Amino acid sequence: MTLTVIDWIDIFTRKEFKIEVVDSLNYCIKNKGLEVFAWCLMTNHLHLLARAKEPFHLSDILRDFKSHVARKVLESLEKESIESRAKWVLDHLKYRGNISFKVKDYRFWENGFHPVEISSPHFFEQKLNYIHQNPVRAMIVEEDNHYLFSSARDYSGIKGLVDVSLY
Repeated sequence: MTLTVIDWIDIFTRKEFKIEVVDSLNYCIKNKGLEVFAWCLMTNHLHLLARAKEPFHLSDILRDFKSHVARKVLESLEKESIESRAKWVLDHLKYRGNISFKVKDYRFWENGFHPVEISSPHFFEQKLNYIHQNPVRAMIVEEDNHYLFSSARDYSGIKGLVDVSLY
């Protein structure tokens, strides 16, 4: 699945915002029944190969995850202004929130999380490679396991930032 920031705004450029995603994923793994097999955080979206353990529901977990991350990032943008584009970002997210009848203030994420059912081990491997190659294709790193905000590290034998379940 892919969780995308509204209008593909590059929000996750600051380490503080990236760490918030990592901490929130680990919280959901430990406390909400999320099982993550692979992940990769880019500047404006998050890829996940994940499922919900019984009796939890993936849609509930991701709703809470998205809400929490959005709230924490927005609080940081409003208070600390560590992001040089804070005013522009907040104005844009507020504008996007105002044109949606479901949103009270800011609209941070695109609707949904675009799930695709994994139907075979081959398809799983395909998605795993696609996720891990994201920062390589974006020319952020040369080798996928050099990217800190991805499970490619775990699959190469290096402990990563999120508690993944290796396939």
